[in-house]
Amino acid sequence: MPELPDIVVYLDALRSHILGQPLQAVRIGSPFVLRSVDPPIAAAAGRRVTGLRRLGKRIVIGLAAFDFPHGTILFTEAGTRRRAALYLVRGDAGLAEQDRGGLDVLEADAAAFRAALRRDNHTLKRALTDPRIVSGIGNAYSDEILHAAKLSPFTLTATASDADLDRLHGATRATLTAWIERLRAEVGKGFPDKVTAFHDAMAVHGRYRKPCPVCGSPVQRVRYAENEMNYCATCQTGGKVFADRSLSRLLKDDWPRSLDEWEERMASPPVPLSARGEGERERG
Repeated sequence: MPELPDIVVYLDALRSHILGQPLQAVRIGSPFVLRSVDPPIAAAAGRRVTGLRRLGKRIVIGLAAFDFPHGTILFTEAGTRRRAALYLVRGDAGLAEQDRGGLDVLEADAAAFRAALRRDNHTLKRALTDPRIVSGIGNAYSDEILHAAKLSPFTLTATASDADLDRLHGATRATLTAWIERLRAEVGKGFPDKVTAFHDAMAVHGRYRKPCPVCGSPVQRVRYAENEMNYCATCQTGGKVFADRSLSRLLKDDWPRSLDEWEERMASPPVPLSARGEGERERG
């Protein structure tokens, strides 16, 4: 799933290719991608593209083809999970119904950021990736942001200090801005041909057991549900290494399978694993 920096770069490319152009036709390659019925998709044909913008981290990557006078834009979904979706809505009111309400951190100041995160008590990881709290950030960039801020992904928003959240706000803006410019430089005047959650230049995300670029310690991970969170124990958690799903056979039903469950566990003091291990337990 593309996140804010990826979407900004896609919008750059789309503006140069289709802004001001009439949409000649929409060809749907899969019945699962179209999630709206009114107005009908045929109503889009012949209308001119008058603007392009971001709504959270939503971008069409479904099995649809958009035909313009000088070419076709193809949107495809890698994988079989069918998360891609295409909506056709009427005006700003219809678009507002798709808005999850998260804060645009590139526009918000530190006070607004603190207020948004403290409306409910979540882990910092969950708060950054919840589109109702912060707009446009997913699993990959949240790992990078928390590493840049030197904060544990398990810290609860209710217990984080103002200084912690201000540092997180600064790291969020700096990380997203830096990646927008990096991706723009990679694409140049071309069109992004792929979206990936893993980049060689990332500090911790997708870099399990590789050295942290700041301290050299091996990057750790925590697996939950279908995702993986990466962090540096030295830089972010005071040396504490938390249990990975590789320990699930030992933890059995006690192993949390979602961030919601992690947050419930975090309401009580977490039980970290020593970086040196605990006898028969495997390290995360």
